[in-house]
Amino acid sequence: MRGLLVLSALLVAVFGKEDFVGHQVLRISVVDEAQVQKVKELEELEHLQLDFWRGPARPGSAVDVRVPFPSIQAVKIFLETHGISYTIMIEDVQRLLDEEQEQMFAFQARARSTDSFNYATYHTLEEIYGFMDMLVAENPQLVSKIQIGKTYEDRPIYVLKFSNGGNNRPAIWIDTGIHSREWVTQASGVWFAKKIVQDFGQDATFTSILNDMDIFLEIVTNPDGFVFTHTKNRMWRKTRSLTPGSICVGVDANRNWDAGFGMPGASNNPCTETYRGAHANSEAEVKSIVDFVKAQKNIKAFISIHSYSQLLLYPYGYKTEPCPDHAELDQLAKSAVTALESLYGTKYKYGSIIDTIYQASGSTVDWTYSQGIKYSFTFELRDTGRYGFLLPAAQIVPTAEETWLALRTIMEHTHKNPY
Repeated sequence: MRGLLVLSALLVAVFGKEDFVGHQVLRISVVDEAQVQKVKELEELEHLQLDFWRGPARPGSAVDVRVPFPSIQAVKIFLETHGISYTIMIEDVQRLLDEEQEQMFAFQARARSTDSFNYATYHTLEEIYGFMDMLVAENPQLVSKIQIGKTYEDRPIYVLKFSNGGNNRPAIWIDTGIHSREWVTQASGVWFAKKIVQDFGQDATFTSILNDMDIFLEIVTNPDGFVFTHTKNRMWRKTRSLTPGSICVGVDANRNWDAGFGMPGASNNPCTETYRGAHANSEAEVKSIVDFVKAQKNIKAFISIHSYSQLLLYPYGYKTEPCPDHAELDQLAKSAVTALESLYGTKYKYGSIIDTIYQASGSTVDWTYSQGIKYSFTFELRDTGRYGFLLPAAQIVPTAEETWLALRTIMEHTHKNPY
């Protein structure tokens, strides 16, 4: 495995973007615990270089895995030998990537204002940061840009603050893109930023929220990883920090928080997608948020947005016991997904992280909840696997529009119940 990783890194460095020609995404269905264990055995076969998009498995669930072309036959034979059913969700990953790049190239003209900015295409970090500057320049009385830290590779980490005045007011936090390959989240974050300034002063309910509370929006939570997805490897998930003693790069920034850190639900192997890091808050991208939240002391809702699977989740992820506010959070989640569904009929499941998907230790919202931020939620946006992390750009605006209705529901509840 070490030799393969070194060779892969060298090839990418020499030839540019990593190629995914012939890679398939399989959906594996497991019916009992014996099949779950077999899938876990498959996951441990590092020479296959599998990329698990959705998992790990539990009986009755589905696991999505990207399989490199050289490993396809071996994986299919393994599954068939053990009576485990599967379907092909994506026939050729590179074909979708080519379509994505063609769409971006067709709409790469530089916008001169946030009104002419194209919200229906994917953008680079430079373009998103340019959008943020335009939004601030156009709305100086409402929007400001705050640098809360720097990444491992020394890029600035920015948060937009939407405020109608006052100091240390109750606040709502929204972040997108902590997993860099989840491009629909950063794109939605851009749309949310524009929506906030459009609705303020026009929508009475939203205006009342912003008259009393601030909103912090971090559109690109993992800038290093995001740049890497555009320049080298579209499927990159983690940060880009180096791990002493390992040739593997990066940490899963959603396993790096000081809430159940190191428990089952994260990996101690630097070469895995869910590597938790050397210690809690080891990642600059995580530590910057931790320091900011602790300094603010008045954040009432914290919403971290991921993709994919169409889920709305609340604590806990690292333990099975219900959180103290389980009943209220569950009812609020139900109301939010009902509002979301009302626009385009998109159906979401909701519940605690551990009950709805799987055990995940060291996650963002478990930490924020432990800090007294009751309304701590994680979204998993569109879709349920047809495109996975490669959601077509045509779905960006519909995804953002319906998600906004759910966000509004959470914000309104927080405004009415500031505890």
